[in-house]
Amino acid sequence: MATVSAAICSATTGAGDGPILSQPLTISWRYETDQTTDFTPAADAHTVFIPMSSGVLVALNAVDGKLVWKAEAGGSFSAAPIADERSVFVAQGYGDPDRKPVSGALRALSKTTGVTLWMRTLPVALSSGLAFDPVSLFGASPDGHVYAFDKRTGLVLWSNQYEEEFSAPPTVAGDHVYFGSQAGTVRALNVKTGKLEWQYKAGGAIEGPVAVSDRVVYFGSADGNVYAFSEIRARLLWHRRTGAAVQAVTAEPNGVLAASLDNFAYFLSLNKGALIWRRQLPGRILSRPLTASDAALFTPFSTDQAIVLNLRDGKTANTLMLGEENSSAAAPISVDSLVLITIPHGLLAFSAPR
Repeated sequence: MATVSAAICSATTGAGDGPILSQPLTISWRYETDQTTDFTPAADAHTVFIPMSSGVLVALNAVDGKLVWKAEAGGSFSAAPIADERSVFVAQGYGDPDRKPVSGALRALSKTTGVTLWMRTLPVALSSGLAFDPVSLFGASPDGHVYAFDKRTGLVLWSNQYEEEFSAPPTVAGDHVYFGSQAGTVRALNVKTGKLEWQYKAGGAIEGPVAVSDRVVYFGSADGNVYAFSEIRARLLWHRRTGAAVQAVTAEPNGVLAASLDNFAYFLSLNKGALIWRRQLPGRILSRPLTASDAALFTPFSTDQAIVLNLRDGKTANTLMLGEENSSAAAPISVDSLVLITIPHGLLAFSAPR
């Protein structure tokens, strides 16, 4: 049974624009369970939605970690949940995961009650993550299908079929939704029609979401490179090699932050991909870091620490003790002044004075 323990350290919070990662962070509350998954929780300004290995979605009050509701979604989760102003969307798979393809379903739950608002069955479970814009919900499956669903009803607005497998979460920016494939292709599709606007093929699989800034699309590949593609010029601006596959990239005001499986974090210039700094971390980095104006927080594997690096020079700005060795690929997230980190036996909520 999952339980919420009392706060074990004092926390100071404030209103406004999120945590300051370089300040001391202390544990505000802890949610204990042995059913966490590698899927990143969803959240809004008030509630955190945690996908459990048992197929149950748990909603917690973000302020104190108290249980709001539980929903038996059925099957097992096949992608990380995502929440908009009305619903939390979950993708599920049914059947033996060792026998593929696995059939699936997409479900919208009420954020306030956990009651199912609609459900759409699918021939193959969505496995690449979810993204949305004001009208549509986007996802893709290992059989090469990419979809746009109506967020209010679950009806399929459009779908495309490709001869490639998709496992990277989609990204929405402006009029485009971006999908990266196991074949190394990044595609920009029109959100309303699914029309292909452009595509670029890297030298290896695209495992993580792309980042978009000023009409430039940044992404990492299993070939060890970080890429920057200009949508305005319709060509590659630059690529920069790291020491191993690149799982995650974020576009920051002063550079591109990339996490590589060589255990290094790289900070590259936006325009040319020049190396500004790189820092070695104590374990592999499979998840996208949590970034703020001052710093970035990483949750490396096989260590009991989360590491905060200063974005200006890459030096260690903070260390968060997790209390157990991390083995979760779920990314850290923030809710207002809280930092939320998934660990093998639960969820930790840290807060920082501002």
